[in-house]
Amino acid sequence: MNPMKKLKMYILVSFALTVMSLYIYGCQVPQKIADKSGAQLWGENCRRCHTTPPPNMYNDDQWKAIVTHMQVRANISKTEADKIIEFLQNSN
Repeated sequence: MNPMKKLKMYILVSFALTVMSLYIYGCQVPQKIADKSGAQLWGENCRRCHTTPPPNMYNDDQWKAIVTHMQVRANISKTEADKIIEFLQNSN
């Protein structure tokens, strides 16, 4: 096999292995997030930029909309946002 074909094959195999590993491991929630409660995540993420209102200040639908909006601004994962929403809704 000529060197150019070997290089192309090496690149293709490397790319395939990278894509497979990202697919397998990229969807898992990091353990440090999985171990944290919604209350912890709320305190750690929301208080970085502003004071947090009391959980009973908004109803369940309002909290869902607020956290969904802030998920993008605070750069938190869907898992983190879901835990925070669950905490806030159960605190009402």
